[in-house]
Amino acid sequence: MAWSIVKSLHAPPMSVAAFCNRSQLSAGLGCISVATTTTLRRSSFPNLFSCSAISTDSRAKEAVQTEKAPAALGPYSQAIKANNLLFVSGVLGLVPETGKFVSDNVEDQTEQVLKNMGEILKAGGASYSSVVKTTIMLADLKDFKKVNEIYAKYFSSPAPARSTYQVAALPLDAKIEIECIAAL
Repeated sequence: MAWSIVKSLHAPPMSVAAFCNRSQLSAGLGCISVATTTTLRRSSFPNLFSCSAISTDSRAKEAVQTEKAPAALGPYSQAIKANNLLFVSGVLGLVPETGKFVSDNVEDQTEQVLKNMGEILKAGGASYSSVVKTTIMLADLKDFKKVNEIYAKYFSSPAPARSTYQVAALPLDAKIEIECIAAL
């Protein structure tokens, strides 16, 4: 009997017998990881590789929207709740009431970005302490140190995992944009 591991991983089909007769097995299957030096018995195989699938049903995701943060600038949500995670779209340093930047300097924009992000997190049932990953996009990487000083005030230890990039341009010529993922 042939059994195909997740097609998107481009793993070749493998028979159950080949899996069960291995003396050493180390396989990452997307939903689980297995590392063992014992021989697997066929009777334990079906239960060993069971997992919950991530739903693609649109009802499994919920848009988050708050008037306390700037509205999305295009056809996207401020945030999406899905699978016990909150995915916050890129946030700019716009004042929610005016739709204009708080100022032209990166320090003020960073402060406003993080305030806006906090409102979106709150609307989604999360907080700064539940953020597990952020991505910062800067118009100028020379602003890295200034941004870090402000960022550190919002994220306590352990700080979220983070990536920071200098980009060619940001929407509305912003100096900074930050997106994040929070656990619910």
